[in-house]
Amino acid sequence: MTMSQMKTIELDEGWNFMQTGIKKLKKILEGHPEPQFSSEEYMMLYTTIYNMCTQKPPHDYSQQLYDKYREAFEDYISSTVLPSLREKHDEFMLRELVKRWANHKVMVRWLSRFFHYLDRYFIARRSLPALNEVGLTCFRESVYEETKGKARDAVIALIDQEREGEQIDRALLKNVLDIYVEIGMGQMDFYVNDFETDMLTDSAAYYSRKASNWIVEDCCPDYMLKAEDCLRKEKERVSHYLHSSSEPKLLENVQNELLVIYSSQLLEKEHSGCRTLLRDDKVDDLSRMYRLFSKIPKGLDPVANMFKQHVTAEGMALVQQAEDAASNKAENVGGPQEQVFVRKIIELHDKFMAYVTDCFVNHTLFHKALKEAFEVFCNKIVAGCSSAELLASYCDNILKKGGSEKLSDEAIEETLDKVVKLLAYISDKDLFAEFYRKKLSRRLLFDKSANDDHERLILSKLKQQCGGQFTSKMEGMVTDLALAKENHSQFNDYLSNNAFANPGIDLTVTVLTTGFWPSYKSSDLSLPEEMDFR
Repeated sequence: MTMSQMKTIELDEGWNFMQTGIKKLKKILEGHPEPQFSSEEYMMLYTTIYNMCTQKPPHDYSQQLYDKYREAFEDYISSTVLPSLREKHDEFMLRELVKRWANHKVMVRWLSRFFHYLDRYFIARRSLPALNEVGLTCFRESVYEETKGKARDAVIALIDQEREGEQIDRALLKNVLDIYVEIGMGQMDFYVNDFETDMLTDSAAYYSRKASNWIVEDCCPDYMLKAEDCLRKEKERVSHYLHSSSEPKLLENVQNELLVIYSSQLLEKEHSGCRTLLRDDKVDDLSRMYRLFSKIPKGLDPVANMFKQHVTAEGMALVQQAEDAASNKAENVGGPQEQVFVRKIIELHDKFMAYVTDCFVNHTLFHKALKEAFEVFCNKIVAGCSSAELLASYCDNILKKGGSEKLSDEAIEETLDKVVKLLAYISDKDLFAEFYRKKLSRRLLFDKSANDDHERLILSKLKQQCGGQFTSKMEGMVTDLALAKENHSQFNDYLSNNAFANPGIDLTVTVLTTGFWPSYKSSDLSLPEEMDFR
């Protein structure tokens, strides 16, 4: 039979046949014992639509079938879906909603296949919404609009139950929230406006209640433990069932309630706040404080400020100790008492630098705080001496033979490194250079230097820290001495090879470059007659 001889299918007749397929699909969705569609059934349904859309006008029923496609969903929703949802509440209603949404998507998939010809030609020509979109819109306009508020409230209630430690069905929540996302068909507006906004408001209220109790009952470390735990759990919550776009908003929300609002109260808590933690070396708690407060705007400023005050106070206490010790017994400059003071300052620097690197992960704010604190007490006059003089004496004591510091080579290198770091905090570095050159000249001229390598090592460290200009004279002094030793050994070789040239006395001459060395008072010499060749 040719196409032209085919009998025209009237709208009612064709639609009645389609209804058999739609009824069968509804039965399958409702869980009735019903065999799946065979390929013959599927082809018959598809072909019926195809024929009804390709008949000559006025028998091209494309527009009518497009409308009936929508009606098929609307009928099913009003007769079956909405009644089943209206009789259920809370978690049971959520389960029903998830089931109905899954069924609806199956129905859309099957009907879109039966009516596929519409999608290919009719819709494309008329620029109408695709079948898939029409199907989802039916659900959105009736089921979703009616249930979104109840579903949102039920989900939020379950989230709060979970926050209180109860076990909840996370998979159920994930499935419900997927509806809010999918119903937007690529847009997040429905999820944000119909769920997220209220969820965030509820979260803020929940943590506001918690924080107002904890801030009264708990010490600072306990409060921080709870806050960190809450933030970790909220992050987890996002990964289990909320949409990932909620994470920054939710965490900011919780941080605001737990930390921003109570930050000064928490840091200033008597007997347990930031100052107490610093005083008692509570490294873990300080690390936690850094982790929490680094996430909130300007959260670290007050912590760094307290750190600076604490370091300053510790340093000033050392200055006071040194003052008291000096007034009890008059020592020479660079005597044991001053040595102890410098050693203690170095120890203090080691201790707090470890805080900066470990607890405060090298954050610039804390480096700055440490620097500013050390600048305060490293520039005090201690027992009548400037720190520049004390540091120079301390170096002298390490570098000269028989100094009071009996250290291994490795320890000497490490200590010199630390002294040079302290020099960074001293405002009058030129004063240090002046004292250092005087001490260096004595070590070199009186052969008091314990180790030439150490002398060169500290000069290279000073050069790195303060520049080549700063050390050029000192380097010149060391070079002068090296040349003098060389000249002397050459002179001795010359004498041993030329017996007639022997002057008859032991003679050691050191030639120095005027500009490098400290200026000495010149004095009139009366030479012994062996040396007087006038």
